[in-house]
Amino acid sequence: MKTLYHGSYMEVSQPLAKAGRKNLDFGPGFYLTNIKEQAEKWAAVVASRKGRNVKPVVNTYHFDEENAKKDGVRFKIFASYDMEWLDYVVSCRKGKDFSKNFDAVEGGVANDNVIDTVEDYEKGIITAEQALGQLRYKKVNHQLCILNQFVIEKYLQYVESHILEKEEEEA
Repeated sequence: MKTLYHGSYMEVSQPLAKAGRKNLDFGPGFYLTNIKEQAEKWAAVVASRKGRNVKPVVNTYHFDEENAKKDGVRFKIFASYDMEWLDYVVSCRKGKDFSKNFDAVEGGVANDNVIDTVEDYEKGIITAEQALGQLRYKKVNHQLCILNQFVIEKYLQYVESHILEKEEEEA
């Protein structure tokens, strides 16, 4: 069992694969990370967008990755920021849905550290080689996007939700 986290402004005990925004790094799906601090930061961002009195919430899950792989769940794993990752993220951000090809996608986050590079490449401001040269030195954060609901229902188990207080947010 792998422990994963989802940052939000609410408890998410029954995640939905297609409930979120569409044009994200790995397309429409339910996003998780194995880095608790990353989920806490994202929860704080999301809560702040929702309003002054909204508290950030970190949801914890257990993911049965071993049995998912045994059962033939189709994973796409990006081990690094490379050309394949870059093209995939740009395609997803333009609205391409890969859920017919894969059930879950795992890899780096196009976060504040890398988003400018991705957007510059997407707009044609820099070449793929220049983008990869810049990305080579970036620390890869982690995200797992579950694209299909059956994976959530069979392999993802909700554990708990934790409301972050102000001092936890700032940590």
